[in-house]
Amino acid sequence: MDLPIIYHPDYVVPLPEGHRFPMQKFRMLYEMLLADGVAKPEQFYAPTKPPQEIIELVHTPEYVDAYCQGTLDAKAQRKIGLPWSQALANRTCIAVGGTILTAKMALECGLACNTAGGTHHAFPDYGSGFCIFNDLAIASRVLQKSGIIQKILIVDLDVHQGDGTAFIFQNDDSVFTFSMHCEVNFPGTKQKSDLDVPLPVGMEDDEYLQTLAKYLPDLLTQLKPDLIFYDAGVDPHIDDKLGKLALTDRGLFRRDMQVLTTCVKQGYPVACVIGGGYAEDLNVVTYRHSLLHRAASEVYQQNQL
Repeated sequence: MDLPIIYHPDYVVPLPEGHRFPMQKFRMLYEMLLADGVAKPEQFYAPTKPPQEIIELVHTPEYVDAYCQGTLDAKAQRKIGLPWSQALANRTCIAVGGTILTAKMALECGLACNTAGGTHHAFPDYGSGFCIFNDLAIASRVLQKSGIIQKILIVDLDVHQGDGTAFIFQNDDSVFTFSMHCEVNFPGTKQKSDLDVPLPVGMEDDEYLQTLAKYLPDLLTQLKPDLIFYDAGVDPHIDDKLGKLALTDRGLFRRDMQVLTTCVKQGYPVACVIGGGYAEDLNVVTYRHSLLHRAASEVYQQNQL
């Protein structure tokens, strides 16, 4: 079996032209992986939309109802930063289903990748920073409730702190949240992850990778998780519009190889999501997101999973 990759056509919905969160990149990522020979059509799996009660394992029924029915008040909608539509509400739920499927495939195959996901700014009763429902938290709860796994490690390397995820699991020893992020970036008010590593503005490739190497191997030794969620946001890139760190394309690829090799070689299954990435040129940001899948494909083959 080849590396499982999760994609659904409904990951792409129309937004106003010029919106800084262009949904087209999800379709472009799928097409790039095929065109560049990173993946074959048979490697892609389409998720299903989970029932509302699954989303309510993390989010309040009032918030889920309001968002899905389009009755969320204007202030709460502005905090999310995305204009509501029925198509976007549907897409949001399907993306959650994608991360759930990615996690199940990772447990089966050792490694799996979503072509979306990483909505780590969503809190139980509100959304924030382009994040509506917290796919990482929901997928964690689904798998734990099923009894398949107990201990989870979330490795969040998006440039922004995973504040929603940290808040959701702040009193839960079964899910360890590790966020390595730019110290002066969004969100302005940080939550307390189990391990926060704030990074100075302008940090470059080598120092970043050395910092990561200080923490990840020890975390695996201490925690021995049943599953790892890896949020591989590409917004630490030097040219990212919302970043403030200074990683190169090569640095992002090395980061992904470092995370996946470290985890997979020790036998820990990894479910990957793409996280954030922002650039005027969609081809550029799509390529950066593809680096995760290129690294995952290489690690998958090297370890003959």
